[in-house]
Amino acid sequence: FAPRKFRIINHTDRIVDEWNEGMASAESLHTVAAGTQTLETTNGIAVSGNVVTLTATTLVASKVFYSEAIG
Repeated sequence: FAPRKFRIINHTDRIVDEWNEGMASAESLHTVAAGTQTLETTNGIAVSGNVVTLTATTLVASKVFYSEAIG
């Protein structure tokens, strides 16, 4: 299963990072609780085939996360 869209939700801090097919590796749309959106270009989500990689900056310890992959 190779996702076309992958989203990771930091439930603790209400932050969402979303990668869509066609985005560069380690890129994601970063949305914070206030609604501000920025393009993350170095610490985002990397997808290669069926492998999804998240950096330690994105996947912070001691937080509650949910993920969604759409193919």
